[in-house]
Amino acid sequence: MTAELFPAATQPAEPKAITISDFGAQKAQSILAGSGKTDAGVRVFIKSGGCSGYQYGMAIDDRELEGDTIVYDRGVKLLVDQASLALLRGSEVDFVENLMGGGFTVHNPNATSSCGCGHSFRTDGVTAPEGEGGSCHS
Repeated sequence: MTAELFPAATQPAEPKAITISDFGAQKAQSILAGSGKTDAGVRVFIKSGGCSGYQYGMAIDDRELEGDTIVYDRGVKLLVDQASLALLRGSEVDFVENLMGGGFTVHNPNATSSCGCGHSFRTDGVTAPEGEGGSCHS
């Protein structure tokens, strides 16, 4: 009965796992074009470390690994591994410019706190791993 009320063609699309802003997409497209790698995308990942427990990482990658979530947004291919996706779902990759320069950043709705540097974050109930953290430049 639900199918009759909401045919598949009119059902809202599932939100993308991760997105990129307009400005972020412009910068990423420029970097990808200069990489010399055909069909490359931006791999967005999480690793342990930083002053808040986790750090964001990004790299140009032309490999699609088993289990990757691949999202095409604003002309950019974003690749996210399964483990990172759990902490990145709903995030937006952006590019910001300020007096200190510019760079990519992640607006992550799952982060409950972050370091002033913007490269490190924590989620509810997660503390920095033993022996890690304490410096925004880890």
